[in-house]
Amino acid sequence: MSAAFSSDPAIAPVSAIPDPVSSTIRPSVPEAAAALAPRLLAQAPHSDHEGGFPVQEFNWLREAGLLKAPLPAASGGAGLADSPHTFALLHTLKHIGRGNLAVGRVFEGHANALQLMQRFGKPAQVRRWAADAQAGHLFGVWNTEAQDGVKLEPLPDGRYRLQGSKTFASGAGHVTRPLLTAALPDGGWQMLILPADVQQPVLDTSFWRPLGMRASASFRADFSGLEIGSEDLLGQPGDYYRQPWFSGGAIRFAAVQLGGAEAVFDETRYFLQRIGRTDDPYQRQRLGEMALLIENGNLWLRGAADHAVRPTAETQPEATVAYANMVRTAVEDICLRVLQLAERCVGARGLLRPEPFERLHRDLTHYLRQPAPDAAQADAGRFALAHSIPAYRLWHV
Repeated sequence: MSAAFSSDPAIAPVSAIPDPVSSTIRPSVPEAAAALAPRLLAQAPHSDHEGGFPVQEFNWLREAGLLKAPLPAASGGAGLADSPHTFALLHTLKHIGRGNLAVGRVFEGHANALQLMQRFGKPAQVRRWAADAQAGHLFGVWNTEAQDGVKLEPLPDGRYRLQGSKTFASGAGHVTRPLLTAALPDGGWQMLILPADVQQPVLDTSFWRPLGMRASASFRADFSGLEIGSEDLLGQPGDYYRQPWFSGGAIRFAAVQLGGAEAVFDETRYFLQRIGRTDDPYQRQRLGEMALLIENGNLWLRGAADHAVRPTAETQPEATVAYANMVRTAVEDICLRVLQLAERCVGARGLLRPEPFERLHRDLTHYLRQPAPDAAQADAGRFALAHSIPAYRLWHV
């Protein structure tokens, strides 16, 4: 089934929704995300179907100022994308993931796109795209493709024609400013930000028939025949894969995943309290292990934030990337173990709808399937083997 990108905004612009909190008294961004998480969790079943998307949830994020938070303060944001605020960014992502992993996945792409825009954009571009974010446009990053990947064809008038498709285009039909990557004729890999409300890709919704994360709307998007101007190109060819930012960004999706594990922990505890099983010694042992795992994950986020802002984070990218790969590996292991323990705690009864575990397990299991997990762990080992620095200093170079 194919569908054209809807020309009607699925999400109202921010100017149409009053901001309930003044910027001068607004609580911290992570606190705003934490306060919103229970509403996201309660709303999640309503968009958990093929073709669904959490439209209402993104209106809530917009009302809370979260969609503009990654912008610099000078552009009306909270500077959440700035390196010194990495810890706040990770905790914001975790809280949103705790509410709904599909929302967390799309919000992570939004934050990633705004980071890339600020890092590689020209001043005029940054102003234009920041204004779009302020106006309520949802950004995303669509890089994955199959054999018919996106290509940029230069035109005589200085514009470019797109040919080809992206897969796993999360938020498709709702993301109006997707950051795409495309191949130039000389083989260069060029970023661009597409005004998708004007240049509308054709969406193949039949591509997205997943185990979980159904509400992320990660369709196949065909851009063939669309045209853009040079002002829509972002950075230089190859900038998208520059390290440490490309691989180092794994700490963002790891934070969202850990939020999903926290939701499983919270719901497991509530389930056992509700059915009167809190005195069972084996349930206590399982909950104790789950609590240990969750706190372990939070310590990894703290370490990731500290490592990302060390003075040599950009000048010595290999260490930054290796540490990020350890974070994603550790968080994946934590989440898988939490899921296993939760299943034993709640049993078959707890895995029946309308209990939330069935959806939480599907979503987290699917979202944990990130590319090249073995290579990520091997990279950390490669870095360690390439150095003779004592262990207590290895990750502080």
